[in-house]
Amino acid sequence: MILTGPAIAAAIQADEITIDPYDPTRLSPNAYDWRLGDTIRICDSDLDAAAPTAFTEQTIPTSGLVLKPGVLYLGVTLEKTGSETYAQMLNGDRATGSLGIWVHVSAPLGHQGHAIRWTLEIRATKPARIYPGMTFGKLIFLTAFGTPASYQQQRAKYAATSGIDISRLYEEISRGAL
Repeated sequence: MILTGPAIAAAIQADEITIDPYDPTRLSPNAYDWRLGDTIRICDSDLDAAAPTAFTEQTIPTSGLVLKPGVLYLGVTLEKTGSETYAQMLNGDRATGSLGIWVHVSAPLGHQGHAIRWTLEIRATKPARIYPGMTFGKLIFLTAFGTPASYQQQRAKYAATSGIDISRLYEEISRGAL
């Protein structure tokens, strides 16, 4: 089941959900409107699952940054979010979609116990200017059924993520673990 805006607010008050920084005006009927952080990695060369992704990293200027089609950008959320009680789903929203920006299509699930600033996969269908701190999507919280299993306690692959992270498939390939 999805939490409503008032239920998210109550869970924050009860320390069951962390959103930092938190702004109660960003609550909507069933979600929290998250913002784009100020750092972006630009991956404009060929990508190889067996090698670390090459990138350049820059701060998004207050005057904005134009995203170009055909380039993979890795961004980060402004907010750090997490919960030991609820799972999370991070999505773009209609406003970014209407600009032709696809955000976080492949990995929207945040497991219970994973408190992070999310790494964002960003692509543009046409040149589109983005700004640090702009609303970039919606975060929903879901009730989990069954015995909780904390992501952090399982020492999962991305548990130590503190900012923008590249794919780690190359680690599995180098170990022959695929």
